Amino acid sequence: MTATTRPTLLNSCARAATAAEARFRIQAPVLAQFRNARVIALDDGAAAVVRAVAAGRWGGARFFTAAVDTPDGLTLTPVAGAGTSLADALAPADVVVLVATSDDGAGPAAAIGAACRVRGVMTAGLVVGDGFWSGPAVSALRPYARVLLVSSDEDDVTDILTALRA
Repeated sequence: MTATTRPTLLNSCARAATAAEARFRIQAPVLAQFRNARVIALDDGAAAVVRAVAAGRWGGARFFTAAVDTPDGLTLTPVAGAGTSLADALAPADVVVLVATSDDGAGPAAAIGAACRVRGVMTAGLVVGDGFWSGPAVSALRPYARVLLVSSDEDDVTDILTALRA
C-alpha cells in the first residue's frame, strides 16, 4: 500500500480539521503591544496632515503640530493639550515620525534628530509632496531620519503608523 501525500494549502494551519485538533488552538485574542510613537509635523502643510491623522484611533501615538524654539530649547505643541519640552515628549518614545511638506522645518528636524540619536530612538521621515517639489523637504530630513519615504498620498502617514503599531 502506498501512502499518498496531500499538498499543504495556505490555509491549512488557519483551521483545525477535527475537534481533537481544535482543543490545541489558542483561544485568547492577540494583544498587540503598541509603540510609544511621536508624530511631529515640521511645517504648516504637515500640521494639517498630522491633525487629520490624529483624529483616528491610536494606541501609543502622540501627535504634535509644530516645533517652536524657546530660550529653554525646543517646545512641541501637541494636537491636544499644553506644550511640552522636547525632552519630555521623547522620554517614553520608541519611534519618532517627522512629517514635512517643505523645508521650513529644517531647524526643528535637526534638533529632534539629534535628541533622538542621543536617546537611541528610531526616527522615520515622511515627506508629503509631489516628486520634484519635495526635494527641499527631503534634503532637510535626510540627515535625521533613518527611514525616509516620499509620497504624494497623505494616507501613507496612517499606513506607516499602522505598520509601526502606533
